[in-house]
Amino acid sequence: MTLRSLLVDFNSYFASVEQQVEPRLRGKPLGVVPMLADTTVCIAASVEAKTFGVKTGTKVADARKLCPQIEFVVARHEIYIDFHHRAVAVVDSVVPVRAVLSIDEMDCELTGRWREPARALKIAADVKAKLTTEIGECLRTSIGIGPNTFIAKTASDMVKPDGLVIIEKAELPDRLFHLPVRALSGVGKQMEKRLHEKGLKTVQDLCARSRDELRAIWGGIGGEIMYDRLRGEAMHERESETGSISHSSVLGPEKRNPTDAYAVLDRLIQKAAMRLRKADLYAARMSIGVKYLDGARWDADMKLVDTQDTMSFLHVLEKLWSQRPPTRRTILQVGMAFSDLVTEAKHTGSLFASEDKSKALYATLDKLNVRFGRQAVYFASAHKARDRGGLHIAFNHIPDPETER
Repeated sequence: MTLRSLLVDFNSYFASVEQQVEPRLRGKPLGVVPMLADTTVCIAASVEAKTFGVKTGTKVADARKLCPQIEFVVARHEIYIDFHHRAVAVVDSVVPVRAVLSIDEMDCELTGRWREPARALKIAADVKAKLTTEIGECLRTSIGIGPNTFIAKTASDMVKPDGLVIIEKAELPDRLFHLPVRALSGVGKQMEKRLHEKGLKTVQDLCARSRDELRAIWGGIGGEIMYDRLRGEAMHERESETGSISHSSVLGPEKRNPTDAYAVLDRLIQKAAMRLRKADLYAARMSIGVKYLDGARWDADMKLVDTQDTMSFLHVLEKLWSQRPPTRRTILQVGMAFSDLVTEAKHTGSLFASEDKSKALYATLDKLNVRFGRQAVYFASAHKARDRGGLHIAFNHIPDPETER
């Protein structure tokens, strides 16, 4: 009995929730967008829209060409969060939820006799049935069952929508040989490129290499972890740690200029700094990015003494923005991220400034914004973007409506 993980992956989550809430949208191609404008992009697409080639990141104008009958709705993040919490509770009533991996994924623990294939499949069927009954018929899932979370995740991706795939340890790694390396969780564009340069294009290619060879290719223990995961070894997955705090915003047509883009970035940084303080974390690196309407990008980052001080971050923004190359390109989207995060216990701080007064000040400001709304108190440099930076969901981050409205 090697089955340890049952992973629940909701199909086309944002769009499915919209179809559940609005019956007229059911069975129709649907795109979820940040705003109604042909120059923005889809942040989600329904199962029906995906059959026409519309996917996350497809421009609205292109989506209309691919699927003339597609409908668009503006994202309603509060509803997606509500459905998420309700869905977690339903799944947990059938099988213990070990970890919430993202807004649309959760890893469940199989123990004892539940690890028997027939029983695991019965549990998966019960999860699907109860979600349909208590959450709604539009919230379809693909469920993967495997000897570790990685294999269960890989299995869940094999059949969509409404899939159910089980992979036992005895079938590994051969069962995965046909998959391209990009199909593996954790292999992004850059890693895919690195693997291709080494002649590794499929899982079969990966599995032909030794543990030491994969360590060298990954540049560290990540290669050894991948070696074991592909063979279904029990992995003591580390508890989820916050690696970064980030926000981005697609700009409306009237704000696609450097002045307004800067103000929106300013607002996003103020919002992220509040999240940082609530999590009792400090950031030692800040990055910003700009995406242009023609698809080009510009990114910059700066190392700093670990801090959670909003003014310090805004000074970094000013320095980084001054490095932006002059261009006549139209700005479509801006984003920022805090990384190299440390906890209070590991925080060193500046040798030349006392943090006590600033901490007291920010604690007061944050309380005011929680109580009276996110526009109650803010730095004036973000005034032009005071309506931006509201509640938005990244798939790997479920926002707290109290602090992120």
